Amino acid sequence: MQMLIDLIKDRFSFALKKAFSDKQLLPALLEPEISKSGNPQFGHYQCNNSLKIAKALSLPPRQVAEALLSCLDSSSAEGSKIFSSVEIAGPGFINITFDAQFLSLLINDVLHDDRLGIPLPIKREKIIVEFSSPNIAKELHVGHLRSTIIGDCLARLFEFLGWDVLRLNHIGDWGTQFGMLITYLKDLHPLVLEGKEKADLPTLMQWYRESKKRFDEDSEFKKRSQLQVVDLQGGDKLSLCAWGIICEISRKAFNEIYDLLDVKLMERGESFYNPMLPGVVADLEKKGLITVDNGAKCVFLEGFTNRDGTPLPMIIQKSDGGYNYETTDMAALRQRIEAEKVQRIIYVTDAGQALHFQQVLKTAEKAGYLDPSQVQVDHVTFGVVLGSDGKKFKTRSGETEKLIDLLFEAVKKAKEIVEQRLPDAEQEEKQHIARVLGIGAVKYADLSCHRVKDYMFSYDRMLRFEGNTAAFLLYAYVRIEGIKRKGNKDSTLLRKKGTMHLCHPSEIALALHILQFGETLLAMARDLLPNRLTDYLYELAEKFHAFYRDCRVEGAEEEESRLLLCDVTGLTLEKGLHILGLHTLQRM
Repeated sequence: MQMLIDLIKDRFSFALKKAFSDKQLLPALLEPEISKSGNPQFGHYQCNNSLKIAKALSLPPRQVAEALLSCLDSSSAEGSKIFSSVEIAGPGFINITFDAQFLSLLINDVLHDDRLGIPLPIKREKIIVEFSSPNIAKELHVGHLRSTIIGDCLARLFEFLGWDVLRLNHIGDWGTQFGMLITYLKDLHPLVLEGKEKADLPTLMQWYRESKKRFDEDSEFKKRSQLQVVDLQGGDKLSLCAWGIICEISRKAFNEIYDLLDVKLMERGESFYNPMLPGVVADLEKKGLITVDNGAKCVFLEGFTNRDGTPLPMIIQKSDGGYNYETTDMAALRQRIEAEKVQRIIYVTDAGQALHFQQVLKTAEKAGYLDPSQVQVDHVTFGVVLGSDGKKFKTRSGETEKLIDLLFEAVKKAKEIVEQRLPDAEQEEKQHIARVLGIGAVKYADLSCHRVKDYMFSYDRMLRFEGNTAAFLLYAYVRIEGIKRKGNKDSTLLRKKGTMHLCHPSEIALALHILQFGETLLAMARDLLPNRLTDYLYELAEKFHAFYRDCRVEGAEEEESRLLLCDVTGLTLEKGLHILGLHTLQRM
């Protein structure tokens, strides 16, 4: 099914070429400029070509608009009208309003389409979304919240759009810290490394802090730790076994959070790329991109300088022979392009890593690993989560908030709301609703903000049932389901035999918005801004409430048609919430 904006573009593209092909205009002027109308009373969409063409031809804009409209075909393949009106406004803008009968045909098609009218791509391309990416032996904290939620949302979007999505968790599971932690455990807690003593992540973190202190203060311990790193990197079996035990302790804690958030990830940490690092360095040397500076192998890129104006190096191999993030990310990028054969890569990290990725991507281009015309790479950055004091969100003691504690607190506060609204419900149901509402509220509050901006975290605000919140949207869905139950009609049977006929302006406005769902998703895929979808869903809920206010459903002559409109609204809302990573409820 063709999207509304594409349908308009096709019609106006033909009309533009027919009206002005003999005027020797630049091709760009004959590309239709179509946008949604800012004010529904002036139409549904607007064509903005007339002014630019008028300037190029030295003609009055209205004359150009009239010539364009004289060539516009507004009849459908079935012979019905597509547009109820196409009018010139102002100096030469063209306002476009769809015919209600034509919209009725389209919205009925959406109802009977599992994909809600959004076609699958002709060719299934591969995309990697890298997100979350915590470090082993460290807990996920509030700083990991945005990467995890935004990354999951983008992965869900591309999965729905028909891409082959590889969700990667690029965890920090390699390096010097493992040398000192393994050495520390060998000295003081050998039974853990032998699998005879259990440990959780908080304990492991405490041991990490203690090992770091010894590493900084005890030269003999430091030397043994460095030798332990050599053993680990060299593939020593005992060292690898110890490393695996440490990773598993962290993995168990990570997965508890991912399960709570309903986030799926494939773990592929830094260790995966370790065998590839020498080859990357050798290849960069072979291509003449390496400069040795104070014993370190570096890449110097034009346009990258320190604050004092001196060249800023990207260190590929340290003077002691060790590797770093730049080397690993270079190897990862090369592997993803050459082995995975991806068409797009999305990194979801904080803005503080922008310079790092700029250097890596530029070097990859110079090395011939990355051709931007063949592989699109996006660095999706985001702002920080703030507390009520306007500073980085922390606990009362001043420590960084653990993500698991933050999520459990959200569920707890949601449970208090559920106890008030559904006092007679079974405890199991209350707990389920509280989890859906609490986790959904945290996710939605994050995604509804423009991702590059900071936002203030507030349980009270995100759990409100008014405004652009998860609770408001979940309640809209619950209300739709309640209307369908009250109508006492079999939804499956009604979909098979029933038909929607749009007459009332509120029906038309709601159906039009549903038909713009695909446009919203494609815009989100283009600019990678989840708030485009949250804004769309909030407006969908508002338009539904306006429809329900203005149009009687139960007992009305149009009952079946309006029940179907409720049905397709619920399906769209459910799909949109799923892409955001939220579950729906039958009551709340």
